[in-house]
Amino acid sequence: MENKNSKINGFRKVAIIGGVRTPFVKSMTAYSTLSNKQLVTASLQALVKKYNLQNKILGDVALGAVMKNAEDWNMTREAVLASGLHPHTPGYDVQRACGTGLETISQIALKIAAGQIDVGIGGGVDTNSDIQAVYPHEFTWSLLKVQSAKTIFEKLQRIFALKFSYLKPQFPAVMEPQTKLSMGQHTELMVKEWGISRADQDQLALESHQKAAKAYSEGFYQDLVHEFSGLTKDALVRADTALEKLAKLRTAFDKSEKGTLTAGNSTALTDGASVVLLASEEYAKTHQLPILAYFSDFQSAAVDFVKGEGLLIAPTIAVSQLLDRNALKLQDFDFYEIHEAFAGQVLVTLRAWESPDYCQRVLGKSQPLGKIDRKLMNVNGGSLALGHPFAATGGRIVASLAKTISKNGKGRGLVSICTAGGMGVAAIIEKA
Repeated sequence: MENKNSKINGFRKVAIIGGVRTPFVKSMTAYSTLSNKQLVTASLQALVKKYNLQNKILGDVALGAVMKNAEDWNMTREAVLASGLHPHTPGYDVQRACGTGLETISQIALKIAAGQIDVGIGGGVDTNSDIQAVYPHEFTWSLLKVQSAKTIFEKLQRIFALKFSYLKPQFPAVMEPQTKLSMGQHTELMVKEWGISRADQDQLALESHQKAAKAYSEGFYQDLVHEFSGLTKDALVRADTALEKLAKLRTAFDKSEKGTLTAGNSTALTDGASVVLLASEEYAKTHQLPILAYFSDFQSAAVDFVKGEGLLIAPTIAVSQLLDRNALKLQDFDFYEIHEAFAGQVLVTLRAWESPDYCQRVLGKSQPLGKIDRKLMNVNGGSLALGHPFAATGGRIVASLAKTISKNGKGRGLVSICTAGGMGVAAIIEKA
C-alpha cells in the first residue's frame, strides 16, 4: 500500500533521484564532430550505470533539442535503444526552445504524479557544432519536379531551369523570425529600457564564475558531470576572471557607445547534454533509490515581444503564477536558480519583481514581489560560467538544485528559465 504522505491533493509526490550530464564545452571545439544523439546517448548511458538501470523498463523518456537535424526526428527513442535500458522503454521528443529540458522533466513528473508511470527520465541536448546546411525550398521543389519528369528531354529542361541562387546553403541562426533580431539584440533593448549598467552585468558574470569555480574545487560536480570525450569538467569556467578583464571586452551586439552586452556577460554558444531520473516515492523506496528532493510544480508563460514586451521577461509572469497557485511569496525559498542567458536578462528579471509599476501593470499585484537574497541565487554557478546548451540547461539546473537541497538537508528552490519566442518556464523543487 502506498504511504498517505506520498500523495498531495490526489497526486503522487514526484521524487528527483538524480541526474548526470556531459561536460559543457564551447561550440566548435571538443564536440565539433559529434551529433545530438551521440551526446545525449552518452548521458543516458551514464545515468543507467549510475542508478543500475541496465535492462530495466522505464515508463517513459522525454528528451529534446533546439538545434536539430532532419535525421534526429526520433532522437529520443534512438538514444534509448542505445542506452542500456530495456528496448521496451518508450521515448519521445519535445521542444520548447531553452525551456526544453525543464519542460521534458515536468512532463515526466506529471505522468508520475498522475499514476500513468512510476519512473522516467527527462532531459535535453544541444550542439551548435553539428548543424547541417540546408538549401532553399525552391531547390527541393525543383529537384522534385526533375524527379517527376516523364521523359529525358523533360528532365533536362527542368535541370537547366535550376537557378544558381538555389545552391547557396543556409545555416540555422539564433534569431527571432518575427523581428529578425538576435536574442542578444533583444536583451540590449531590455537592459536599456530597465537602465541596467554594464558594470552590474559584469559583476554578475564574475560572481557566476567564482561560484562555479568554488563548486568545482569542493567536488560538487564530481557525480553530476560524467566523463565524455576525454573531458571530466566544464570547459567554460574561468576561475581567474576579474572585473578588469571583463571591462576590457568589446560589446557584442550593439557596437555603439550605448552597448553593454559582451562575450563576458553573455553565455557562449555551448554543446552538451543532461538527463534526470524521476520516480514515484514508492518506486524509489522499493528500488532503494535515493530521493534528493521532490519536483513540486511547473508553470509556463509568454509575452508579446513582437509588440515591444521584453523577449526574455516571461519568467517573471511564470514565477508569479507559480507563487499564486502555491500560496508562496518570492522570499519563501532557500535557493534560486535563475538561468543566465545574459547577465542583463537576469538583472531585468530581478528589477521587474521589485518594481511596483511592473508588478501591478503586468502581474496584477497590489504590491511588488520584492527582492531576493542574491547570495542564494545560482549558488554553484550559473549558465554564464557553466555554459548553455539550449535544451540541456533545464536538466543541469534540476539535478544541481536537487543535490543542493539534499546536501542542505531540506529546503525549497525556485527555477526560472527564459526562452526564445518570448516564453518562460518556472518550477518549484523542495524537500521538507
